Amino acid sequence: MIIRSAKRTALTGTAALASGLLALGPAATAHAARPQSPPALTRTDPLPPAPAPAYVDSSDLYGSGTVARPGPGTPAPPKDVSSLSWLVSDADSGAVLAAHDAHRKLPPASTLKTLFALTTMPHLSAASRHRVTQADLSGIGEGSSLVGVEQGHSYRVADLWRGVFLSSGNDAVHVLASLNGGWDTTVAEMQRRARQLGALDTHVVSCDGYDTPGQVSSAFDLAVFGRTGLADPQFASYASTSDAQFPGEGGKSFGIQNTNRLLSGAHGVRTYPGMIGVKNGYTTNAGNTLVAAARHGNRTILVTLMNPQSGEPDAVYEEARRLLDWGFTADGHTTPVGSLAPAPQVKAAGADTAKSGRAKAEAADRHGAVAQASSTGDGTGLLVPLALVGAAVLAGAALFLVRRARRAR
Repeated sequence: MIIRSAKRTALTGTAALASGLLALGPAATAHAARPQSPPALTRTDPLPPAPAPAYVDSSDLYGSGTVARPGPGTPAPPKDVSSLSWLVSDADSGAVLAAHDAHRKLPPASTLKTLFALTTMPHLSAASRHRVTQADLSGIGEGSSLVGVEQGHSYRVADLWRGVFLSSGNDAVHVLASLNGGWDTTVAEMQRRARQLGALDTHVVSCDGYDTPGQVSSAFDLAVFGRTGLADPQFASYASTSDAQFPGEGGKSFGIQNTNRLLSGAHGVRTYPGMIGVKNGYTTNAGNTLVAAARHGNRTILVTLMNPQSGEPDAVYEEARRLLDWGFTADGHTTPVGSLAPAPQVKAAGADTAKSGRAKAEAADRHGAVAQASSTGDGTGLLVPLALVGAAVLAGAALFLVRRARRAR
């Protein structure tokens, strides 16, 4: 039975893992180590759940309100979540366990840096060094979060990535985008990457997530970016780092800490057991946004939240905690309501698949019976037309020989 709640009226007001963390892909079995043991779950579950299909119909996620299909004895998702949009998924299988307004387009703030990393990280060697120029740092938005990149200083690309993931440094993003071919080039590449992943709600205007007119994403798309990133060991290592040293003046370094409080425990927020990142964000326009994943045993639950409305301190982290708790309880005991895997018809460049399908059908009609026969999976449909062609060739050859015999007489 599907649970769908009416859309809420907005309420007033408005967490170090080992650096060798293994990738968390759809078939991954790596464990993320933390000093403390994960809490005992509220249910007995001696065996892991069977993995969900690679793709589940996600049409229910386009409606408004909360959608979930918990099994008998499994609680419904928590009701005290004020975020305008949220989603809970199994990061290994990609199954969406529950969501609320999953495709609502909202400003993503710095959670968009996940897409930036997915797009540019494969092109930049982590060990390479770059001396920062004035041009590299041009165009940084007023009030941006900064890690402290200085013009004239040489940095390893790995240092810059830590500046992105831990300090959400827009200065580090600008330098990496410059190394990737420039700001506009990177924006266009990010947009293409989003379409390749089936993230169709995202419109990229700035690489760093800075508030820019028209820039939007969704809880669904952010979950896609987070899950895809965790499947890459380099991305996962940066995302799970709680604190690190960043190069400073005179060859010295200074400490930086992850702004994801469920990972770092900063500002009195309790760390979440098994937390492995991924990225948080905040701007005045977007409010608080968060992509967070945790691993207990062989399960990884990923949640995304956008713009909590409760006005409570650290609402985005406490609401994420409640959704993670529910996800670990419900995983394997609820019917998925969708999938983070791209739908089979989604094309890499975001093509209009309906038109593509009609074009293919019309082409098949033009080819007629031969095309229809040749479309069978085992290829036996070609036997009849080939036989007809062969017979025609033989008949023509026979006629030619007969005519030559007559002329010879």
